[in-house]
Amino acid sequence: MTERIHLPDLSIEKDYDGASFSPIYTTTVTVHGGAVSHGRASGKARSSDGALDLDLRMPAELGGDGQGTNPEQLFAAGFAACYHGALSLVARREELDPSTISVEATVAFGRDPADGGYLLQVDLVVKWPDIDREIAAPLLETADSLCPYARMAWQGTPTTITLAP
Repeated sequence: MTERIHLPDLSIEKDYDGASFSPIYTTTVTVHGGAVSHGRASGKARSSDGALDLDLRMPAELGGDGQGTNPEQLFAAGFAACYHGALSLVARREELDPSTISVEATVAFGRDPADGGYLLQVDLVVKWPDIDREIAAPLLETADSLCPYARMAWQGTPTTITLAP
């Protein structure tokens, strides 16, 4: 017998009124460079709890063998899952059935024309059969305002980079 998965006990209401960021969950993933000392090309990614443990490889389009997961796939999975979760909460609040919703995230890795550096572009496609577009549109906007991945894409995200002692 399998254990039942429970819905998260998170509110979509803006009921938090704090002076600073208040973490609810934190995770750590460490990437090592592997055989060629390059995290993208031959790396190993492992979460602190061991639930994520996988090899990273460059996609064939970037000169790799394409025989493993790459950062863009991981980012696409995280973004799609997070947005799906936010939309599911919004749908349930409106007493709509979210069981047919799927979210497809396409992440493109390329050059930034402004400075020649690297840049990601994200396209989300929500598939929600039998929903009226006029009903769905405000729900998609609300999910966009709730999903931290979407907020990161629109607003940026605080980031610190430090060298360990």
